[in-house]
Amino acid sequence: MNSQRGTINEHSLYSLSLNEEMKLLVYLPASFSPLYKYSVLIAQDGKDYFQFGRIGRSADELLKNRQIENLIIVGVPYQSVKDRRRKYHPAGEQHQAYIRFLAHELVPYLDREYPTLQMGMGRALIGDSLAATVSLMAAIEYPNIFGKVILQSPYVNGSVLEAVRKYDDTCLLNIYHTVGSEETEVKTTDDQTKDFLTPNRELSKTFKEKNVEYHYSEFEGGHFWTHWQPDVKTALKKIFPV
Repeated sequence: MNSQRGTINEHSLYSLSLNEEMKLLVYLPASFSPLYKYSVLIAQDGKDYFQFGRIGRSADELLKNRQIENLIIVGVPYQSVKDRRRKYHPAGEQHQAYIRFLAHELVPYLDREYPTLQMGMGRALIGDSLAATVSLMAAIEYPNIFGKVILQSPYVNGSVLEAVRKYDDTCLLNIYHTVGSEETEVKTTDDQTKDFLTPNRELSKTFKEKNVEYHYSEFEGGHFWTHWQPDVKTALKKIFPV
């Protein structure tokens, strides 16, 4: 049984964009071999995705049953709630620097260290809430680098909607987007209560007018890992089909 489980190792990469050492959690599947080529999934809220989202376990099961393509998962953890907001929120002071880190530092590092599929459709971003927001903003800014994105209950404001509206369809994106039908009063990390559902529906409407491959659904429930965790498996199957 254990021989069919992937391994998760800690690495670190110094970011010039952010001027700090970034910790990485790298999942390699049980069958990993440098002879194969791998798609890469980069998870914001990286530790949470392994711990609460059980993304490694889901990948183990789906790979064993040949339900998804060869996949390496790279988690990028945040240091604190304030650090997370600085990097992930569209108005955060390190938001643009974090996106540059993903595109210009992390991707080249992964391409050097691992046998990756070095093209946009071989790379995906995933995130929940604000982590989904920065994943989306990175994919819109660098669609040639990140061809796929998984959005679980993203925080959506005017600047996010404007960025999507301006997206000019020159590159095709593959987007998986879910939100909970009960996410109408979400307590945010800055002690506010916000309606996530209405702006997510607006985002969905905007995406449907674009030239992107797009999957949208609403689950029954609120803004919690209880609902995101089972959705991870569905997302992986949809974004990385065999």
